[in-house]
Amino acid sequence: MDFFISAAYAQDAAPQQSVTFNILFIGGMFVLFYLILWRPQSKRAKEHKELVSALAKGDEVLTSGGLLGKVTKVTDDYVTLQVAEGVELSMQKASVAAALPKGTIKSIQ
Repeated sequence: MDFFISAAYAQDAAPQQSVTFNILFIGGMFVLFYLILWRPQSKRAKEHKELVSALAKGDEVLTSGGLLGKVTKVTDDYVTLQVAEGVELSMQKASVAAALPKGTIKSIQ
């Protein structure tokens, strides 16, 4: 009768993973998070801090809200932008997203 029906045997227990493997896996995840998330973010933050600290009168900038303007006044925490003839806006320095090459505003208008 065993010819038609195969015998059912109990399955062996799954092998236990070692503690070393678990520690290496968790350590690898931390290294991955560092390389993918923390390091690039800190690099961008450092670049933005350098950009904000280097602002000077006459620079053309783009704000995080999408405004283009020329810097007319710089204080410790604020910057004044001329966005149109006779229109000046005071903004926090942190709202500056990028410095543009000289003449960018003239080429757009």
